[in-house]
Amino acid sequence: MNQQKHWYDYLFIVTPIYFGLGFFNILFAWVGLIFFLTPLILACTNWNKIYCNRFCDRGQFFALLGGRFGLSRKKDIPKWMRSKAFRYGFLVFFLVMFLVMLWNTCLVFAGARDLTQVVKLLWTFKVPWHFAYHGTLFSPGVAQFAFGFYSVMLTSTIIGLVVMALFKPRSWCVFCPMGTMTQLICKAKAR
Repeated sequence: MNQQKHWYDYLFIVTPIYFGLGFFNILFAWVGLIFFLTPLILACTNWNKIYCNRFCDRGQFFALLGGRFGLSRKKDIPKWMRSKAFRYGFLVFFLVMFLVMLWNTCLVFAGARDLTQVVKLLWTFKVPWHFAYHGTLFSPGVAQFAFGFYSVMLTSTIIGLVVMALFKPRSWCVFCPMGTMTQLICKAKAR
C-alpha cells in the first residue's frame, strides 16, 4: 500500500541544512530556537506531542539514515535507557548544560568575558570554529549564544547518531530532552 507523502515528510532535510549553514556562519545557529521552542509551544496547546510524532526533522533524519540507508543495527534500546530515571536524569543534565551556555552568553553580553569562538562537542571537547564568525553589527554576546547553541544541537545530534547506529533508528527519541519536556507538559495538562 502506497502512503501519500505530505510536506512534513521531507523535514529531514532541515537537519543537514541547519548544520551546514552554521558551519559557514555561526549566527544561523539562532534558527535552532525554532526547533527548541516549537515542540514546547505545541505541547502547551491542544497539539500535544504532534511535533515529535510528525514534524521533528531530527527524528526523521535518524529514521532515514537508520531505516532507508540501513545505518542502524535495529536492536531494542536497553531498558535502563527507557527508564524514567535515565530520561529525567538526562533532561536535568541537558538543562544544566544549557544553563551553563546561557551563563557564558550573559558574561559575554556583560563584557565580563571575551567571545569564545569554539564549538564544544559532547560538552567537553573544544573545536575551534573561528572561520564561521566574521563579526557583525550585533554584540559579541549574540555570537556567543550561537556558538553555545550550535554546540548543544551538534552534541545532541552526535548522541542521537550513536544510539541510532547501535539500536533502532529513532532510539534518540526515547530520551530526547525536548520529547521528555513535551511529555511532562502533556501530563501536567491532563491533570
